[in-house]
Amino acid sequence: MRREYVIARYEHGGRRFEILVDPDKALAYREGAKIPIDEVLIGDYIYKDVKSGDRVSPEDLRKVFGTDDVKKVADIIIKRGELQLTTQQRRRLLEAKRRQIINYIARSAIDPTTKTPIPPQRIEKAMEQARVAVDLYKSVEEQAAKIVKQIARYIPIKIAKALITMRVPPSVAPRAYSTLRKLGEVKNERWLSDGSLLLEIEIPAGLQTDVIQKAEKATKGQIEIEVRVA
Repeated sequence: MRREYVIARYEHGGRRFEILVDPDKALAYREGAKIPIDEVLIGDYIYKDVKSGDRVSPEDLRKVFGTDDVKKVADIIIKRGELQLTTQQRRRLLEAKRRQIINYIARSAIDPTTKTPIPPQRIEKAMEQARVAVDLYKSVEEQAAKIVKQIARYIPIKIAKALITMRVPPSVAPRAYSTLRKLGEVKNERWLSDGSLLLEIEIPAGLQTDVIQKAEKATKGQIEIEVRVA
């Protein structure tokens, strides 16, 4: 059975360096899997152009990579260069990126009319209605801001922050202090004269329900909470 392969490509100073690799193993290797480079590579050559079969000279490899060791050069090409993807790989990675974007928006946005979080399912449906196209190579944060504008035509949505003020009685404050500080970015904290803790943290507005539940668990319900969304 013929082994499937794709091209990994690295460009530097106007020069191109290409290798043939196993698509699944190369992708896993690029993402940090401990796979021997021998299992990833198909052949032992570095090409200027795989299609023409034109190979790179050892001298040119040393000039760019500081070595003519094929395995060391291949490691750089796979990790830093452009890796061709199979249709199945691209589909899988696009779906993963899409889920990341949906979850990021759900954590960061609210319904401005009710100032409450928006379920991921509702965001996903709005993205389908808006026919949102996900870019595999752009960051989640960069795409999320643009996508929120696109889906705002279908659902009320706004990226926002929530300021949560917590007052914890002295009976539980010392024990819960460390946990509560980790729930968000601390904006203000004071120990009151009666031993109570007054703590203000800022979080993505979509996380307010989750954060409140964790705060109540840490204090066994002995807490006063006020939420302000901006």
